[in-house]
Amino acid sequence: MPIYEYRCQECHRVSSFLLLNLNEPFTPVCSKCGGHSLERLLSRVHVRLSEDTRLERLADPNAWAGMDENDPKSVARMLKRMGQEMGEDFPGEVDQLMEETMDRGAGESSIDTAED
Repeated sequence: MPIYEYRCQECHRVSSFLLLNLNEPFTPVCSKCGGHSLERLLSRVHVRLSEDTRLERLADPNAWAGMDENDPKSVARMLKRMGQEMGEDFPGEVDQLMEETMDRGAGESSIDTAED
């Protein structure tokens, strides 16, 4: 099923539309401002992956080769990417956690760890 992307000429937001029947007439409307002046974009192909495939990608050590666990920004990028792979949208939460961590200082942590 084709998904078409359009850019609004008024607010410049990109909107995606799933077309179930290509024989039906379709007039795109901007999802942000309701504008009718949209231009069709050439967009990337979206491939829907199974949950197993997404988990395998996350478990691959090569996927995290550039991540420095001592750098909060690097960890935040990893968490955002992990959320995208899992279909979760929590970038605001990651940003908030980053700010709280930076406010406490690099050497402190609010997470208690227990050793067995």
